[in-house]
Amino acid sequence: MKLDSLFRLDGKVALITGGGRGIGKFIATGFAEAGANLVITSRKMKNLESTARELEKEFGIIALPVACDVSREEDIDNLLNVVQEKFPRIDILVNNAGATWGAPTLEFPLDRWDHLFNVNVRGVWILTQKIANIMKKQGGGNIINISSIMGFRGSDEKMHPAVPYNSTKAAVNALTMNLAVKLAPHNIRVNAIAPGYFRTDMMAYIEKPAFEKAYGETMKTIPMRRVGDIDDMKGVAVFLASDASAYMTGHVLVNDGGFLAK
Repeated sequence: MKLDSLFRLDGKVALITGGGRGIGKFIATGFAEAGANLVITSRKMKNLESTARELEKEFGIIALPVACDVSREEDIDNLLNVVQEKFPRIDILVNNAGATWGAPTLEFPLDRWDHLFNVNVRGVWILTQKIANIMKKQGGGNIINISSIMGFRGSDEKMHPAVPYNSTKAAVNALTMNLAVKLAPHNIRVNAIAPGYFRTDMMAYIEKPAFEKAYGETMKTIPMRRVGDIDDMKGVAVFLASDASAYMTGHVLVNDGGFLAK
C-alpha cells in the first residue's frame, strides 16, 4: 500500500464512546477526516447531535449519535441494536467514555469509588466483549482504549484528588495487553492511548484562577511546556485505527508532551 493509503479509513465504521466532546470529539474528527463513518455515544444527546451534524457537513460521512451510559448493560445492548440496524459491521471501537470525581483521599466515599470503576473499567469490558464477538464473526476489527498517564503513576492531592481514577486507568492498561493476546487469533487488534494533559472540559478546572499556581507548576513538569489539543490527538488515533499500525497490538501509546519521560 502507498503511504497515504495506509492512514485512510474509507468505508470503515467506528464507534466512539464519549464522542460528543473532548478527546472523544478530537478522535471522531480525525476518523471522519480519514473517511470513516461514525457512531458517537455519551450519556446525553446534547453534544452528540451537534457534533454528528458538524462532522457530516464538513467531511461528508455518516455520523450516528446514540445516547448510552456504558455503566449500564441494558444501555449497551440498546446501542448495539441501533448500530446494527444502521451499519452492517463495526470495524473500530474506541473506549473513550470515562468519569472522574474528586474528594480528599482519606474521605473518599465508596459509592463514588464504585462509580468510577463501573464506568472506566466495567463499562469498557462489557462493551468490548460484546463488540469483540461481532468483530470475530465479521473476520476482525480494531479496539482502542483511552487510558491516561495517571495509570502509570500517583498524582498530587491538590491537583488530582480522585484516588480511584489512577487505578481504573492502570486496569485499562492491563486489560488492553491481556485482550491483545487473547483476541489476536480472531484478527482483532487492541491498543490504548494514554493522554497527558489535554485541553478538554474534564480538565478545564486546572486553568481556573484557584489552580493558577498549581497549573503553572504542572506546566513546568511537561517538557514541551503546553497542554495537548485536537491535532495532537487526531493523528495518533488515526494511526492506531488504520493499517499504518497493522503490526501493533497490546501497546499503550503515551501522548503527553514528554511528561512521563521527565
